[in-house]
Amino acid sequence: MYDTAIIGSGPAGLSAAINLKIRNKEFIWFGSGNQSVKVERSEKIMNYPGFPAVTGPELNKAFKSHAESMGISMMDKMVTSVMPGKDNFMLMAENEIYEAKTLLLCIGVSGKKAFTGEKEFLGRGVSYCATCDGFLYKGKTIVIYCAEAEFEPEVKYLADLAGKVYLYTAYKNCEIDLPNVEYLDKPVKEVKGTMKMNSVVLTDGREIEADGFFCMRSFVAADTLVPGLEIDGAHIAVNRKMETNLKGCFAAGDCTGRPYQIAKAMGEGNVAAHSILEYLDI
Repeated sequence: MYDTAIIGSGPAGLSAAINLKIRNKEFIWFGSGNQSVKVERSEKIMNYPGFPAVTGPELNKAFKSHAESMGISMMDKMVTSVMPGKDNFMLMAENEIYEAKTLLLCIGVSGKKAFTGEKEFLGRGVSYCATCDGFLYKGKTIVIYCAEAEFEPEVKYLADLAGKVYLYTAYKNCEIDLPNVEYLDKPVKEVKGTMKMNSVVLTDGREIEADGFFCMRSFVAADTLVPGLEIDGAHIAVNRKMETNLKGCFAAGDCTGRPYQIAKAMGEGNVAAHSILEYLDI
């Protein structure tokens, strides 16, 4: 069992990982191997101390170099669900289970909302993981929402298993061209069903019957990811020690609220790490 599981590869997660490493704690860090997408896409950053007028790629490179110099590695897997226990947390990532005494959420903030019915039917026809659940839909009909081109390999994997695929991409020029894949020209609005999902409704009112619905995107809503987590508006509710309402669960960075700044995320990651150290020593 790990002392801590960190979810999120941005500045807050990095800051926490550095401080936990210094204190010789056993932790697992989940995120993208490319570090922070938000930082990477920043043209020029003017307010990060010690790095005047640094570009996003330059700062990301420095972050990665710092982690590597300390022997800190990242698990390039997406955590799709967390099960809080009495004194620990069980995390599911690509069909593997990981266990930790504490949890730190550095998952950023997304302006995109979950589809109506998505949370209600999660695990009952709605899935975030092609590798985990794809085999359940062999020869069946599924609908896939693909947010970014990086998820196209998962879409192809699902298409190889399913009998029929309805695909909507949130970007242009998708390169998937398979005989059983039909592109949707309208976005998904709602997931419907009774005991299990059985259809999706598009924004134009069209309803498509399906056995499953896969959401291929880089985020899972915080309160869907961690059941029972208190949310304040669009953010995770925390106190000044970065504690959430769940024992042993902490949060830092953009997911806790404005301002959405790198320096703020770094500071909160530091505070969260020290709060975790205090919690583990109790």
